This record gives sequence, structure tokens and C-alpha cells, in this order.
Amino acid sequence: MDKIPSVDLRDFLSDNPERKQKFVNEIGKAYEEIGFVALKGHFLDDKLVDELYGEVKNFFELPVETKQKYEIPGIGGQRGYVGFGKETAKGFKKGDLKEFWHFGQYVSDDSKYKSQYPDNVTVDELPKFNKVGKEAYQMLEKTGQYVLRALALYLGLDEFYFDDKIAEGNSILRPIHYPPITQEPDDAVRAAAHGDINLITLLMGSQGKGLQVQNHNGEWIDAIAEPDELMINVGDMLSRHTNNKLKSTIHRVVNPPRELWGTSRYSIPFFMHPVSEMPLNALENCIDENNPKLYEDTTAGEFLHERLIELGLIKK
Repeated sequence: MDKIPSVDLRDFLSDNPERKQKFVNEIGKAYEEIGFVALKGHFLDDKLVDELYGEVKNFFELPVETKQKYEIPGIGGQRGYVGFGKETAKGFKKGDLKEFWHFGQYVSDDSKYKSQYPDNVTVDELPKFNKVGKEAYQMLEKTGQYVLRALALYLGLDEFYFDDKIAEGNSILRPIHYPPITQEPDDAVRAAAHGDINLITLLMGSQGKGLQVQNHNGEWIDAIAEPDELMINVGDMLSRHTNNKLKSTIHRVVNPPRELWGTSRYSIPFFMHPVSEMPLNALENCIDENNPKLYEDTTAGEFLHERLIELGLIKK
């Protein structure tokens, strides 16, 4: 496959059973073959997208010492600001050429997860930043819920199989700033080749070249979304849970050509995680003689902790 397929969530949301099944078949096939789709018909409207990008740019334009106020020690970068070059892809020595922010799950004071999740960090200098971030978080979470319902049907499960596993899940909204490149990068790239940790990732900001996906022939292909599309890919948790039936695809963000080094790039992925106690054991209907069980049993929380150590965000 040399192009990312495009699907429309409005097919799944329609009252027409044939349109709904068409979406299920299309997204399931794409995730088996390349692990990525471009999705139209999501729950983010243009006004919210514009507001979010405006607030994100305002934040990253703040002085470095102001941003560093929001770097919270001891939580593995799970909330607030993470400075330039601090995250390193698994298997790489060079830090990625990026800085980012994390919004996390919003839970009520009486939730059993209140003590498990760090509090979200409020940016004093930007009164709308946190409000807009929360609204975008919740619209992306809603979109992801329907994508997972379609995938549950594709896998022969109950449509609502994932609902209780992602309710109050440990999901992260990550606005990323790839600053202008000011000197020879010395083998570092904006985001080195990696697979995502989580169930699915919903990515804003994949318009224009930069994001590349490795297909099953080992070829790198450009993943470019239309302005009204989100790029959505399978993460390692979902890949493990489906015994690799749905593929977590290696992807990267390459440096721009030298004439564009002076430009910033922004992208905003939403990493959809389940609750930490969700078992990632391979589904029974994804194991057979031709597809033996590939992974040891684990939980989402255990798997996440292991990967955060590999990324350098948690120290052993």
C-alpha cells in the first residue's frame, strides 16, 4: 500500500446499516494493511481547531524560563511542559528536535482514578489555554470512542467492548512544537522512527509533508491529511491485544528541506489510552494455528511504565 486510505466517520454514525458496515470494513482493512487512516467527519469543528492552534502557538512563543515553570518533576512528563530534546525514541541516542505539552484525563474528585493521575497544569499567562485544551481533549476522546466501536465490530466483539476500558482512561493530548532548525542536526530528526504506545492515536496537524509511515514492504510513504481530516493510527497496545491483526506501524517526522529550516512545525496528537488495569492479553479470536500468540500477558499500566523508561521520561 503506497497511500493512506481516507474514511468518513459519518458513515459509521449514520442510521444506514450498509454505510455503517462499509466504514467498519474500510477502517479494519486499512488497519490490517498499513495501520493508518485519514478520518473525515470527526467531532472537532474548525473554530475549535483554530482556537487550539492559536493557544498552542502562544504558549510555545513564551520565554523559555516561563515555559520551564511548568515542567513538573517526578511524573515522567505526563502533565505540563517537556523541554526541547528531552524525549528519545526507543533504540535512538539523539533526543527528538521538539518540545511539547501534555493535557491529561479530566476526572471528578470522587473518581477512583483521581489519585492515580497527576493534576492538569494551569498556564497563568494564557487564560484560554486550558479551557480550549480541555474542549479539544474531550472532542478527540469522543471521536476515538466511535473509532474503537467500529474496530470492536470488525474484530467480532460487542460494539461497546472498549467503552468501559477507555472511560476515564489515561489518555494524553500532546501539542508539539518542532522549532526552526538553526544548525546541522547531527543525525537528530524532529521525531525518530517509532511506534506509539497506546490503543489509537488521533493526530491533528498532518497537513503538508513531514510525517512518514513505513509500509509492510519497508518503504517510507508520506502521510498527508486534508485540512478537515485527522490521521488515526493503531498503537502498540491495540496491536498486542489483537495479536498483530491490527498493525502498529512505524512512523517518523523527518526534517524539512534546508530552505525550510527556518520554519516551525506544530502537530497535536491525542494518545488514546485505556485505564491502567485493562489486560492487553491477546484476544482469543485473534489466535489460531496460522497466528500463534505473539506476546506475553500484561496490563496497559505495566506496558506504559516499561515504555516510558525506554523513552527516557522515567528513570529506572
